[in-house]
Amino acid sequence: MAAEDVPVSNFIREIIDRDLADGKHASIVTRFPPEPNGYLHIGHAKSICLNFGLARDYNGQCNLRFDDTNPSAEDVEYVDSIIEDVRWLGFDWGKNLFFASDYFEQMVAYAEDMIRNGKAYVCTLTPEEFKEYRGVPTRPGLPSPWRDRPVEENLDLFRRMRAGEFADGQYVLRAKIDMASPNLHMRDPAIYRIKHAHHHRTGDRWCIYPMYDFAHGLEDAVEGITHSICTLEFEVHRPLYDWLLDQLDVPCHPQQIEFARLNLTYTVMSKRKLLELVRAGTVSGWDDPRMPTVSGLRRRGYTPASIREFCRRIGVTKTDSLTDIALLEHCIREELNATAPRVMAVLDPVKLVVTNYPEGQVEMLEGVNNPEDPAAGVRQVPFSRELYIERDDFMEEAPNKYFRLKPGQEVRLRYGYLVTCTGCRKDSATGVVTEVYCTYDPATRGGNAPDGRKVKGTIHWVAAAQALDAEVRLFDRLFNVERPDDVPEGGHFTDHLNPDSVKIVRAKLEPSLAQALAGDRFQFERTGYFMADAKDSKPRTPVFNRIVPLRDSWAKS
Repeated sequence: MAAEDVPVSNFIREIIDRDLADGKHASIVTRFPPEPNGYLHIGHAKSICLNFGLARDYNGQCNLRFDDTNPSAEDVEYVDSIIEDVRWLGFDWGKNLFFASDYFEQMVAYAEDMIRNGKAYVCTLTPEEFKEYRGVPTRPGLPSPWRDRPVEENLDLFRRMRAGEFADGQYVLRAKIDMASPNLHMRDPAIYRIKHAHHHRTGDRWCIYPMYDFAHGLEDAVEGITHSICTLEFEVHRPLYDWLLDQLDVPCHPQQIEFARLNLTYTVMSKRKLLELVRAGTVSGWDDPRMPTVSGLRRRGYTPASIREFCRRIGVTKTDSLTDIALLEHCIREELNATAPRVMAVLDPVKLVVTNYPEGQVEMLEGVNNPEDPAAGVRQVPFSRELYIERDDFMEEAPNKYFRLKPGQEVRLRYGYLVTCTGCRKDSATGVVTEVYCTYDPATRGGNAPDGRKVKGTIHWVAAAQALDAEVRLFDRLFNVERPDDVPEGGHFTDHLNPDSVKIVRAKLEPSLAQALAGDRFQFERTGYFMADAKDSKPRTPVFNRIVPLRDSWAKS
């Protein structure tokens, strides 16, 4: 059994275990209920893994349900992206795909039941007056002047609201609960509002829409949800969730359970803020590889298994905390270390000339594809007189503990020979090194000396004549502080954007990468893990995204 398939005990599982043992439920039904007003992010992935994982582990059912009750913010693009993301993460809802809009007629009937039972009324307060009358937690609110409208008048106004006779905001339908409640959500909350907006599924059929708090519990009840699992910010909404269901003749009364949402360092997890980045052109789109969206992580090169494993490791608690993004990066490193083929790629090339190697000669050296996987085999890598190496693998004047190329020092060329640096050439105007020179020991093919001498440095390289030119995008974290949401008064979260979150270089790659397909992942030796970009990469003209460096360099700063 894979690690990700091993259930990790948590308080929600303990509740379900008790419910099943007590016979409260024969089986469980959960749901993942996104609003189609943006793309999913890594926080949603935690909820997806939790809800679908519980259904899987308890042989139950998990519904995918869209809470499409706010047409002005929703779009079929978001619906399609959410379906794609949930499937990509490895979960299947079968026939259980639902929309809040499936229940609009039913919700109106429930609303009219509440009116007839004296539990709802049509209110004419403006939004500003609504806030004023509601009061604050330490002071009771004031009853609306229309709180005691006659039932028939309320029914007539509500039906006329539905018929489109009134303007947006002119009336709302409110639940009649308790204006003195310390919980503001219980102070006669709005449950229906007028909104003349085109809906992505129902078109212009409706001009009144249920509020989220009213719709959500009814959707759960109609679908037979047993455990309605949501994040902690909805804990204060739970009394309203329960009160509404208690007033109506619904098929069941689900149990709402709250857990701590995911907070991740160097990341914002608000769809509103992510949308702001997209609309401002700060990022190239929702799938920009720097974004914490599922589509952005997918395009960057993360795998479904690495995200599921991350969600398994962070666990489920009732206490808010901040998770280090290094754990997410560790999960993808751990997977790719075992699965990704090794290749050599030079990201900042300078030419290395092996002066005593025969001109025009090319020999094929054997490279190991993955030392963690013997079955991965080997590949042939061309070697010749002129190579490319990383610019920072040579220093003309280097400190004592610099073990790479410097005049007089011997290093190992990966899979190749031992070479000794003899000098360099520099541009006369700028002083920039343009070529490095060395000699090789022909007896050290494979990188080992017959006389047993040891060298401390090993560097990678690419044969110049056979090198493949490629664009490589070096992505880093989008923000340069751990908590980008923490801004001083008058500040903005974008003040913390990392100006170096992407750097594009023209790299030299070993020729085997010419056949890389979009989505192929590799370890660039000594550098990091990379994936051929899903949109822009093509055979012979690959474009690579850095997923993560080999190690977390930020942890050292």
